[in-house]
Amino acid sequence: MFTKNKTEMSNTTNNGSGATLIGAGTTLKGDIKSNNDLRIDGTVIGNINSNAKIIVGTSGVVEGDIMGNQADIVGKVSGNIRAKELLQLRGDSTVTGNIYAGKLQIEPTATFNGQCHMGANVVEISKNEQQAQAIAK
Repeated sequence: MFTKNKTEMSNTTNNGSGATLIGAGTTLKGDIKSNNDLRIDGTVIGNINSNAKIIVGTSGVVEGDIMGNQADIVGKVSGNIRAKELLQLRGDSTVTGNIYAGKLQIEPTATFNGQCHMGANVVEISKNEQQAQAIAK
């Protein structure tokens, strides 16, 4: 039962590939940075940065900028969205802010108010613009 030695136990690793969930009824104030998928069904007041997919569910609200490889928005976002690959605005989603995406899909029931920039390098260009604005301040 307790026959494992230390070397056998140290070879066991956890890759941490699970998604992070901000549940409905939860309010989080502050910036989020993640290497894994994020699903927001609650409220986030702050910027979100992920190297994976970001999903804002039907009850999700984000007051801040979103940056990720992919984004799937069904809730409400007040801020800029930057998706390197595919950005989807679905259902009754409401986005107030500029969007930068490699590819964009908007359903007829979605609402979007802002400027749209698309193309393969648009996210990198938007990051450079953001850095230049920060230096100018």
